[in-house]
Amino acid sequence: MLLRGANSPKLGTILDGLSTAVVCLDEDLRVVFINAAAEILFGVGARHVLGEPVASGVPHLAPLVSRCQEVIEFGAPMIERELTLKRNGEDPLVVDCTFSPLADSKRRALLLLEFFRLDRHMRISRDEQTLAHQKLNREIVRGLAHEIKNPLGGLRGAAQLLERELPDQGLTEFTRIIIREADRLQRLVDQMLGPSRRPHPTELNIHEVLEHVRQLVEIDRLHDIDIVRDYDPSLPNVFGDREQLIQVFLNILRNAVQALGSTAVRCGTIYIRSRARRQFTIGAMRHRLVAQVDIEDNGPGIEQDMVDKIFYPLVTSRADGTGLGLSIAQYLVQNHGGFIECSSRRGRTVFSVFLPISSEGRDT
Repeated sequence: MLLRGANSPKLGTILDGLSTAVVCLDEDLRVVFINAAAEILFGVGARHVLGEPVASGVPHLAPLVSRCQEVIEFGAPMIERELTLKRNGEDPLVVDCTFSPLADSKRRALLLLEFFRLDRHMRISRDEQTLAHQKLNREIVRGLAHEIKNPLGGLRGAAQLLERELPDQGLTEFTRIIIREADRLQRLVDQMLGPSRRPHPTELNIHEVLEHVRQLVEIDRLHDIDIVRDYDPSLPNVFGDREQLIQVFLNILRNAVQALGSTAVRCGTIYIRSRARRQFTIGAMRHRLVAQVDIEDNGPGIEQDMVDKIFYPLVTSRADGTGLGLSIAQYLVQNHGGFIECSSRRGRTVFSVFLPISSEGRDT
């Protein structure tokens, strides 16, 4: 099989359009080509990688050097399934890798590596399942709220009528308790349902929203916590409802502050990061460009059995929490066509908010 010019502009354009990550090595295991999907997958840039030994140019692939040498030596293709590739300080990648020995126009040995990311597809499947569960959960909550609000209104009205007819004014305190508690339950039900209006999107700078939220938290926080910003200045504007997005990030950021304030963490730090993600899938829709905002704290973390439940109403790990903030945040982001996911371990909890930068997408 002949690979014609890995540096060919036409071939490069074709390979850059693939969602499969592709890396091509010469017989000395130096990188001669890397497509856009591989740059994104491994977090490297072609300018810094081309001509470099694969082990140093693409650190994730260092453990595959001996296998690459074997494939070039024996000239037989092979597939490695469910490989776990790591780079220091980053989450591991789970991939299937195809090793294909090739030759260039001068019959020099080449090796084509194709990477099919499994953890991404597992995440898509998990996200679709979560979205379906949350949609069903909201329908249940709406039905339950309707059943609660009707008798609450009757209960409150009856207490008001009873208060007017009581001969002893000293007894009105009891009817007022009934009215207050009915009003409290009404507010709780309204909070569970979240905002009733659909978002009214306008073009906005997500960093302006994040800065506004950061300032709000800086003003009212009681704890000695550092907030570190790491914004991508090249991130395009998004289309969203400014007030609703403020509520989303405010709920998440306040949760992080409360998590750090409830522990004896010496140097509490919250990181706010923004990045662009290309060819990213949310639910069943692939988007060309997505804004990712991470809010990370170095607090005690969330128990693993709670991570998959924290976006449901009334689920909370705090004694004084209502369990509504994250549920509302997820609902608002989903109304923007996005999604929030959480990963947590002791010393590192990350809430990632994904928002499509354009409405363009396609089914995967």
